[in-house]
Amino acid sequence: MSDTNINQVLAQMRAMSAAAGGGVEESARGEGSSPPAVSFAELMQNSLDHVNDAQSQAKELAVAFESGDRNVELPEVMVALQKASISFQAVTEVRNKLLTAYQEVMNMQV
Repeated sequence: MSDTNINQVLAQMRAMSAAAGGGVEESARGEGSSPPAVSFAELMQNSLDHVNDAQSQAKELAVAFESGDRNVELPEVMVALQKASISFQAVTEVRNKLLTAYQEVMNMQV
């Protein structure tokens, strides 16, 4: 995954965090009137929901195009499929990084 894609995913996660009520970064910096902190689990759940929505929308557009719906254009279907694919790849990369970090922590000698 390129740096551009990672930066886009991070920007999207920050935007989702801000939309969820302020986010973790603002809480850590002490800005505002202590908005409710968003847990990492909630952030990941929101990301997974977003990926699921993107995949569902892409599937619906593909089915509509295959059915002959004249309101659905091929480029629209292709863009939706690519967005869903990139979103899924990004979440998979985050999962892989989390698993690697977890394994490193578990292998640390105390």
